[in-house]
Order: sequence, then structure tokens, then C-alpha cells
Amino acid sequence: MELPQIDPIADPSGYLGIIRNPDGSITRTLKLPECPASSDGAVLSKDIPINKETNTWARVYLPRRPESSAAPATKLPLVIYYHGGGFILGSAAASFIHKLCCEIASEIPAVVVSVEYRLAPEHRLPAAYDDCMEALEWVGTTGEEWLTDSADFSKCFLMGTSAGGNIAYHVGLRAVTSVDRLMPVKIQGLILHHPYFGGVERTPSEVRLANDKVFPPCVADVMWDLGLPIGVDRDHEYSNPMTTERSHDFEKLRDQGWRVLVTGCDGDPMVDRQIGLVKMLKEKGVDAVVSLAREDFME
Repeated sequence: MELPQIDPIADPSGYLGIIRNPDGSITRTLKLPECPASSDGAVLSKDIPINKETNTWARVYLPRRPESSAAPATKLPLVIYYHGGGFILGSAAASFIHKLCCEIASEIPAVVVSVEYRLAPEHRLPAAYDDCMEALEWVGTTGEEWLTDSADFSKCFLMGTSAGGNIAYHVGLRAVTSVDRLMPVKIQGLILHHPYFGGVERTPSEVRLANDKVFPPCVADVMWDLGLPIGVDRDHEYSNPMTTERSHDFEKLRDQGWRVLVTGCDGDPMVDRQIGLVKMLKEKGVDAVVSLAREDFME
């Protein structure tokens, strides 16, 4: 993804390509390249509406089965993916998201469902959580043949990048209290890739990387201000999972045997928050691991 040539420290909003409007909405001046679903290549994809009232939909990815194969098709794991963008930017149709989902579908291989959810500030949290939980419920009831014929609903993983990792975490906490209602979909774990969390007090990594040229804390502050419910700060549970006691939910995560993988890098200002989340989950008995690369953020 090509970033604008604007100093993020001096002008966080300009760096994000947003202009605040008097009615509380924003104008998004940074247009990310998008691409349509495709029936060409090693991975097939198509867009399917979820909720026409909220204009949510999913792009479903299916690895193409070799024409020479005569063996019965084995059902594939199911990955439900949530894109990033700080809750205010991004789309399941973005070209780099499409490329990533094609790679996930091809390399695992897996059936991938990439969810288009409503953005803030026009639709502040918990709107994204609501949309993505609805998408999870939709997966098990839609009857879409790519899913019913090719996806193993008993091997489902929730995955997200950045804000999408935050969504996967919060949708997971909702889903673990509704496992019977979600059947036949059975979640096995959460994959949180560079998950996006925050807090009022700066962590040592945020202080160390305060002048980061990709995603400094001051840019995250702007996105949280636009994404969180009006009147709350960054210690709200949507942003800072360390401030809310959810022992009952964590017990359910443990008892269901879900595993949580957090991936990131030591060049990400949020790395201390990601490590802290894994530490908290492990203390609650959840099977959680963190995998950190020693490189710059988004390298």
C-alpha cells in the first residue's frame, strides 16, 4: 500500500487522507486501489450481500481445484477475515486486501470470507463488531454453495489485520458466548495480525516509536477519536482490553479450547500492547502465543 508523502507527526489527518466535516462525518481523500472479484487465476472469488440495509457484504475466496484431480474434494478450513484501516478506512475490495486473501486461500489452502463492514465515524463502534458478528452468523446460515460444498465449518478461524485484529478479538469474545447458536460453524482459534489496541497512557514501545514514520501513536489517536463511541477515551474496552475484567469470557475461551495467535513486529508502536494482551490471556488460562518479527512496522 502506497502511503501519502505527508509527515504523519505534523499532520496526522492529512497523512490519513481525511477531512473532518461539521456533521461529524469525514471526507476520505486517499483512494486506495480496488479490484473486483475474479473467476480467473488459482483462486476464485465472488461478492455476496449480507445485509442490504447496512450495505455489508462478503468477498468469498475459493482455491481452484485442479482439473486433473479425480479424487473427491476434501473440505477446506474456513478463515473469516476482517480488514484493517483504524475503523475509518479500508474495504474488502481494496487490491492489497484482495491479494492477501488470495494468498491465504491458496497457501493454506482455505476458503476465505473477507467481510465488508461499516466505517466510523459515520458508524462508530460497536457498528463494526455488530456487522462482523452478523457476518459470522450469516456464514452458517446462508446456504452459499461455495461454503456448504467446500468449507469445513468445524475448522473455522477468525483473522484480522490491525483494526481487523481488534475486530477478530472482540467478535471472538461475543462468539464464545454463542457457540451453540453459531453451529454448524465451530471456531478453533483467533489469528490477530498486528492487532490494533490503544490506551490513554503511552507504553514504552509507543514512547520509543513516537516519531515512527509509518504509524506513530499520534495517528492512532486520531483514528481512535473517530472510531470510539462519542464521550469515551482510549481506555474504553473497545480500545484497551486490559481495563475490563472479562474472566467469564476468558474461561469460555479456555474451556472451548480456542487458540489465539498474535503476530507483529518490534517496530510496531503497539507491540507492547500486543505482548500485554497475550500475557493477560495466558494468565487466564487461554492457549495464546505471540510471534514477533524483528523488523520495522509494515516492512
